[in-house]
This record gives sequence, structure tokens and C-alpha cells, in this order.
Amino acid sequence: MAKKVVVLGCGLVGATMARDLAADRKLSVTVADVNPANLQTVSSVRNLSTAITDLSRPDKVRAVIRAADVVVGALPSRFGFATLRTVIEAGKPYCDISFMPEEAMDLDSLARRRGVTAVVDCGVAPGLANLAIGHAAAALDEGEEASYYVGGLPYSRTWPFEYKAPFAPADVIEEYTRPARMKLAGRVITRPALSDPELIDFPQIGTLEGSLTDGLRSLLKTVKIPNMWEKTLRYPGHAALMRVFREVGLFSKNPIEIGAARVRPLDVTSNLLFPMWKRLPDEREFTILRVVVRGRKGKRREIHTFDLFDETDPETGTSSMARTTGFPCTITARLLASGELRLPGVHPPELLAREKGYFPHMVRELARRGVEFTHSIEHRPLGA
Repeated sequence: MAKKVVVLGCGLVGATMARDLAADRKLSVTVADVNPANLQTVSSVRNLSTAITDLSRPDKVRAVIRAADVVVGALPSRFGFATLRTVIEAGKPYCDISFMPEEAMDLDSLARRRGVTAVVDCGVAPGLANLAIGHAAAALDEGEEASYYVGGLPYSRTWPFEYKAPFAPADVIEEYTRPARMKLAGRVITRPALSDPELIDFPQIGTLEGSLTDGLRSLLKTVKIPNMWEKTLRYPGHAALMRVFREVGLFSKNPIEIGAARVRPLDVTSNLLFPMWKRLPDEREFTILRVVVRGRKGKRREIHTFDLFDETDPETGTSSMARTTGFPCTITARLLASGELRLPGVHPPELLAREKGYFPHMVRELARRGVEFTHSIEHRPLGA
């Protein structure tokens, strides 16, 4: 009998995940969303049913997942933690990509008591970046430094932003405003988002600019490497413009009075930015990820480098960000559905790197979907 999978959310990434799962005849897939227009985008997909429901309400989430064998989360960050709790309380295995601001690991003991395996932050970054760092850390005798750089960008650089949002624009602004946690000399410190810019050359695209963002999350606690940071990649100049927007208060959630009206600057800014950040149907884009982990192995120093570069699928038009974010989650969801992955608790991907076969399985399955995630190791003498 086919296992029942329910996908929560049918946005850009949720729809891609629903299509990928529905291609598996061992699964019976339902995707739920409050917006009928979102569900219409997958209405012709075989082996896929839809449900219109308000997933901001825990009672509605409980109802739609009642018969599920596995649940997949693709909701905006503001719903992530409450949904995680609801799914765990319902006793359902869960795999999620939401960029929730809360600490998902706070629900680990609840998941263990309920016997629920919940995999969180299972996208590209957080997600594949975590998996790569966990894999490299396990291979080293001593980890010294881990960093990763990630971005999703349009090929066409259109003034003034030179940017299109590959996922929920509200979550992009969250990246630009949430203070960035990093680790230096074993201490967790906080820097303003989009600070410490650096220019990096990539052979596929040229020069991009990386700035600090709060992507390490669980890695700060789960991986014993004393120096770690994440930087988000944009075309040079974009981060500086967004810092100006933030510092003058355009991203503020605190209401201000304008005449007789009280408005939140963020709401005004969002209404102006989001239409300009919307990717056109035929607009080509790419996703790029580089992870570098340095450390000691025996009497040598090793540098582990992981690279991913993906583009819009020319046949389906599916964005690279939807593919690289959604596929790690659907690959993991299949392992949950088959029973191959049973590990009660809340687990970010770096912890799954310790599970035998998980990393190579992920790399193989991504390649089968046309996403290449490469790993190389450079050896140097100690002191070099």
C-alpha cells in the first residue's frame, strides 16, 4: 500500500517538492495551502491531490495530516515552530525547510517522547551546507574552521536591486534584519546582518559579494569547530543598499503615524519591493553554494570543499532555488516513508551526516535529479 505524504505549503518550493514526491508510485501525495491559486499550479500533476486549508491554525494542520504517514513542511518561517510542534504532537515523521527564528531543538525531548523523527532545516542552506560541514567534521581528527557561501540570483542584473526573491520575500527581509551569529575562537558572537562583506570569484558567474547572515543556527551547538560563519551571496552593491534600507527603518515592524494612519514601515516597504523582486516566468536564475571546512587529519591539514551550482530547469522552468531547497527534503522524506530513517528526536542535517550511508545517498539522489553536489579534499602539511 502506498504511503501517504502530506506537503504543507504550495509556494515555489512546496510545489516543487509535491511534484517530486508525486512522481513516486510508492507514495500517495496531498499538498495543502490556503491559496487556491498556488494549488492550481499543481492541479494537473498525476498522483497528487490538493487541500485548501489555513495552515496558520494548528487545528487545521492536525486535520489535514491526520491520515499521513509522513509530513513535509514548506511554510514561511513565522509558522515553522508552531507547525513543528503540532506535527510532533500528532506523532508524524516530519521533514521541514522553514527558516524558523525559534530553536527547533527545543522540541527534541518532545519528539523523543513521542517517538517522532523530525528533520529540520533540510533545504540547501541551511540544509546541504549543514550536511557537508557535518560530513567533513566527522572525517577530521580536529576541525578548525568552517564557512559557507550561498545565494540564489537572476542572471539579468536589473537596477536598482539586481535581485529577485527565489523564495518568500518576507523571509529574505528576515535574513537582512536578523542579527548574524557566528563563532570565533570557540565563542559565539553576534554581528549585524549583511556586515563584513567580501568579494569572491566563481568560475560559473564571476564576482559575487558575500555578507554575514544568520544561517549557522544549530551548527553553533552541534559541531565542535571553533570558527564558523555563513555569508549570503549577492551581486556587489546589493547588501549595502539593503543595509541603508534597514538602518533608516524601512524594515521596522514598529508602527509609525502618518497623518491619521498608523502603518508599519515594513508593510509599506514590502508592498513596494515584492512586485519588483518577483521572478518572471521565463527569467533564468541560478543557485550557488560553496562550503569550506579546514582541519587536521593525522599529521596533515585537510581542506574539504563542497560546491553546488544549479540553474533553472530549461524543460520545466523550475527554479534552481526550488530544486536545491526542495530535493534534499523530498529525498529525506522518502527515507522516512520507507522506514530507513528512524531516529526519534529533532535533527538538523549535520547530525544525519553521522548516519551510515546518508551523505552518499543524498549526493546520488541529487545527481539523479540533475543537481551536482561535489566534494574535493586538499592535503597540506601542518603549519601551511
